[in-house]
Amino acid sequence: MKITAQEEYGLRVLIRIAANKSNAGLSIPQLTELEGLSVPYVAKLTRILRMGGFINSTPGHKGGYILARPAALIGIKEVLKVLGGVLFSDDFCNNHSGTLKLCSNSVDCSSRSLWNLVQITVDQLLDKISLDDLVHSEQESSEILKQLTQPKVALSGSF
Repeated sequence: MKITAQEEYGLRVLIRIAANKSNAGLSIPQLTELEGLSVPYVAKLTRILRMGGFINSTPGHKGGYILARPAALIGIKEVLKVLGGVLFSDDFCNNHSGTLKLCSNSVDCSSRSLWNLVQITVDQLLDKISLDDLVHSEQESSEILKQLTQPKVALSGSF
């Protein structure tokens, strides 16, 4: 499994925008400089993020991009889906049938079970993570993410 450049850079751009405290937001040239990306690529990423409903543009000469809603309400699963899609989808088997029109394992496929389980597991993890969890230093974000993956211990008491 690989994370695409679009997913990585798109998420990084979104984190930059979320971390910015300016009402004007961050412009494409600012994002380009901060992330070391080309202007056309940042323009493409901001377009995808804007069309996905994560950011809005602010008007004017000094305008830029700001979050469309609070970072705590932006789920990372949703962001990655807009930037690149899912790891495993229903059309996966149709796209990987080899030279045949129909996959030779379309009825009984243990690898499909594996990829489906991987997708479910990734989705469950990403459902727990918001953009707000990532708008911190790497160390702070790492601690937050560790806490999100820890099993919740039920408190029991005798009455």
